[in-house]
Amino acid sequence: MQGERALAKTTRMNMLFDFYGPLLTDKQQTFLKFYYHDDYSLGEIASDFEISRQAVYEHLKRAEQALESYEDKLGLMARHVRLHGWLDALDRQIGGLPEPHREALARTAAGLRGSEDGEL
Repeated sequence: MQGERALAKTTRMNMLFDFYGPLLTDKQQTFLKFYYHDDYSLGEIASDFEISRQAVYEHLKRAEQALESYEDKLGLMARHVRLHGWLDALDRQIGGLPEPHREALARTAAGLRGSEDGEL
């Protein structure tokens, strides 16, 4: 159970970082990348930056709190998750339609996915 929670937190932090990472300081971005993306330990990060493990921990906690605060205020990740849920449902419904109607609707759904991912 603990491993599942850790994985869920890592996934959430990586997603939040994708949305709000540029709003963080360079140091916060670096520490989050090392810890959540590259799977460095607190000790490894501390050694690389010649600071204490406690200092790394505090930098990470502040960065995590900032990401959560941005999400609370802006809700971009929640919107993204909801939108993709609806697009997945649309894809399933399109699959059940007769062939003449599928192609055009599938293109529209793909266009919506592309616009969400910044591929207009």
